[in-house]
Amino acid sequence: MIIAMSIEATEEEIQHVIERVEECGFKAHVSRGAERVVIGAVGNNQRRHELEALRAAPGVEEVVPIAHPFKLVSLQFKRERTVVEVAGVRIGGPEAVVIAGPCSVESREQILQTARAVRHAGAHMLRGGAYKPRTSPYDFQGLGIEALRLLTEARAETGLPVVTEVMSTEDVETVAEHADVLQVGARNMQNFPLLRRLAKTPRPILLKRGPSATVKEWLLAAEYLLSGGNERVILCERGIKTFETELRNTLDLAAVALAKELSHLPVIVDPSHGTGRRSLIAAASRAALAIGSDGLIVEVHPCPERALSDGQQSLDLTEFSRMMRDLTAPLPKLAPSFALAC
Repeated sequence: MIIAMSIEATEEEIQHVIERVEECGFKAHVSRGAERVVIGAVGNNQRRHELEALRAAPGVEEVVPIAHPFKLVSLQFKRERTVVEVAGVRIGGPEAVVIAGPCSVESREQILQTARAVRHAGAHMLRGGAYKPRTSPYDFQGLGIEALRLLTEARAETGLPVVTEVMSTEDVETVAEHADVLQVGARNMQNFPLLRRLAKTPRPILLKRGPSATVKEWLLAAEYLLSGGNERVILCERGIKTFETELRNTLDLAAVALAKELSHLPVIVDPSHGTGRRSLIAAASRAALAIGSDGLIVEVHPCPERALSDGQQSLDLTEFSRMMRDLTAPLPKLAPSFALAC
């Protein structure tokens, strides 16, 4: 349920409603907007009638049921869009943000060369994998703590905030010491112990959609983070599994628009994993921004043919620079309509 307070509600009236919500056995989540306060009541629906009675409480404007199973993520709960700020970079604001870097940190030379190049090309943040979830146990698994130290060095030199993946609850504290944003990979979207642990960290979370996850399941995974206390969540569409065999995944851009219709959280797109083809990344990136994505996360490597992971879907430094220039090119004009011709 949502309890919307009136514009004139006093702090005493707001606190009274919060206390009453908790007395009813619900957890109160308070959203303070520019004009009014909204209190989300999350808990056992068996006592829902007691919340409905709060319509009579002083300062309450309306009590509204939330239609979706995800409550705090819902745009019903928070009408103002969430902007996640990371070291001065605002994700979810009026301007799109680009996160770029290699799939895996492989060496000091590789990550520093990439960081310098993507910063020069206009990227706002640096991505790089330290711990890599790989389908085969024989594939490169990442450099671990050494990669985190190299990412920290790259940030110190370039000023780019760092995004890197955390794979297990045991690694959260260590990764949080070095990274500005903790990424939950597609395979871990429904790793509920990890989500509960990340809900307690002060770092923002970038939550990738699982390869077989519905939009509802994706938003419910985000609900774990918000209900646990971490409101700095960024959603990431990275493609889903379909019957298509020519692409690594199918980039579901309609899901980006739907997620923004249902939720107040910012949504970015990963065209690298979404297509699996470097030749399609620039076009998919433009499409993502056209449909309303708040940003992109793109894999970039100084020499993709030598990459230890995902070289086939990584742009080289020149290709990334070209893509960044082309992102601002205008869309094609519409041909004159028949009505205008007449």
